[in-house]
Amino acid sequence: MRALKIVFWIFYRVWFYILMGVPIIIMFPFLFISILKEKWYPYFFIMARIWAKVILFGMGFFPKVEREEEIIEGKSYMFVSNHTSMTDIMLMLAVVKNPFVFVGKKELTKIPLFGFFYKRTCILVDRKSSRSRMEVFERAQKKINQGFSICIFPEGGVPSDESVILDEFKDGAFRLAIDHHLPIVPITFGDNKKRFSYTFLSGSPGEMRVKVHPFFETQNLKQESKKTLKEDVRQVILKQLKAYGQ
Repeated sequence: MRALKIVFWIFYRVWFYILMGVPIIIMFPFLFISILKEKWYPYFFIMARIWAKVILFGMGFFPKVEREEEIIEGKSYMFVSNHTSMTDIMLMLAVVKNPFVFVGKKELTKIPLFGFFYKRTCILVDRKSSRSRMEVFERAQKKINQGFSICIFPEGGVPSDESVILDEFKDGAFRLAIDHHLPIVPITFGDNKKRFSYTFLSGSPGEMRVKVHPFFETQNLKQESKKTLKEDVRQVILKQLKAYGQ
């Protein structure tokens, strides 16, 4: 029985990367054209959402979304969620319709095909470089001024210890949100770790529970409130993860 599970898990991982690559190959001319000008990014975002949904459906993942507050079309937000799996990227794209830009680690640029577009459409950060972190704020400000939202996984990466329910949050998302008066949208992903964690021999098809929590307004906040805001948002997601049985 264990041998059959191992065979399934190996196939499942390989299938995931096939699903990542094939839609990019098929849509490559359109994706490439859409990144030639910044104003064409919304078209790239539409295709990215199609790509994400193909992967989720192809892997047998079925998002079940509960929304406590509705996202207004055309408005800019700061989207934050827990981070446990590469599928967090796909699920965020599937759940959120407003065009947003990811702030993410530069290591993902090494993934063939995916990395090519990731590098050209996301705001990359080298967490070992203070200069890189400062450049993130400059680029994010430009995207916000263009009317886009921002998505950051505030844990700063996937915890290496999978027993960690929710790691401590970094300051970046909350500093940006306060500076630009962006409402913060906390989102809890309840099953991504179980469905497709970074442990190679693991994963299974099934439901992916998502909860979009009430937003945190930042209109009247100053940077002195950053620490409290950060912890309040973290507690909302942590409480929901525990309610999901994590």
